[in-house]
Amino acid sequence: MPEFQYVAREMSGQQVTGQLSAGSVQEVVSSLSAKQLFPISVDLAEEAKAQQKYEGKRVRARYLAVFYTQLSDLLRSGVPLLRSLELLERQTNNQALKIVISDVRDQVADGTRLAEAMRAHPNVFSELAVSMIRAGEEGSFLEDVLQRIAYFTEHQEELKSRVTGAIAYPAFLMVVGTIIVTLMLIFFVPKFEPIFERLESRGGLPVATTILMTMSNFLGEYILFIVLALIGVGIFLKQYAATDVGMENIDKLRIRTPGLGPIVRSLAIARFCRILGTLLNNGVPILQSMRISKDATGNRVLADAIGVAADNISSGKSLAQPLKASGEFPEEIVEMIAVGEEANNLENVLINVADNMERLTYRQLELFVRLLEPIMLIIMAGFILFVVAGLLLPVFQSSGAL
Repeated sequence: MPEFQYVAREMSGQQVTGQLSAGSVQEVVSSLSAKQLFPISVDLAEEAKAQQKYEGKRVRARYLAVFYTQLSDLLRSGVPLLRSLELLERQTNNQALKIVISDVRDQVADGTRLAEAMRAHPNVFSELAVSMIRAGEEGSFLEDVLQRIAYFTEHQEELKSRVTGAIAYPAFLMVVGTIIVTLMLIFFVPKFEPIFERLESRGGLPVATTILMTMSNFLGEYILFIVLALIGVGIFLKQYAATDVGMENIDKLRIRTPGLGPIVRSLAIARFCRILGTLLNNGVPILQSMRISKDATGNRVLADAIGVAADNISSGKSLAQPLKASGEFPEEIVEMIAVGEEANNLENVLINVADNMERLTYRQLELFVRLLEPIMLIIMAGFILFVVAGLLLPVFQSSGAL
């Protein structure tokens, strides 16, 4: 419960101050009244204010990676878990993470397992990290699991940075190009309307000019409604994406989009293979490993296919057969998994598959971005050429008539 600091008066009129742990201000007032104290002011303590300020905020991956690595090193050195969490709470410079570590430490001190204490902070610790830590606690290899999570966190952050950096320039071109063309249609093109009206009275206007003027008039008249409609669509999509059906449909669209879909699918499969191979290599049973690693894909369609495969494994079938039957995994990947199962070397095969898929995906992503830049430039040039042609064609047509 949060700490409240209060100022109150005794029956004698003497002023006293202090702190109380309570669920609300009303509870503090009731507690003070029971002690025959008359409250003057009740407010959250400074520590509680700081906790309220940073509570629920996300923590950057680089801070989490350092936390996982340091916790692993401390436990490997023989430092007890509670003492390790206390040391990390004092050392971290991230206030949001400091508050989370403090709460995790308090829960562990009350007898809660580390994984369950972390599960109470879903904005900080992912479901995958919590599941792996639970497996590490059950299998007595928590230090290794924490080191692996630190590696995965750093690896995913590096991949995210590469993807963001690769897409940033094309996205910038698209946004700037859209703004320029929209401003031209709203403010620049209408200035030619009187000229076009005179030319139209002498003869018909070219089709490009007619389309251009129609677009210009439509945007000039309804631009506010268009912006509000786009905002409304954005809010609806955000709410829709938060539903189970919406997330599944969006994930399905992500892996089936031409061009970018195969890249998203390959990255998801690579994450699944790497984490499954790592868990198997640490002695986690395959069924438990499957249930943990399916969340690593970040895609519900693939996670459902892996869940079906886990159910089939429990009935005595191999891993490769249900993955192939799902149709979501490339045939060559399924064949390599089948070979790994036959050779009783599945964990190493899965890690090799992840390495190869990531290298291939990086090359595909680089090629996709290289093609995306000139495509965006061509689209922008096409729009601007259309605007210029729509403005100049009537002039050329009028000059030819003279």
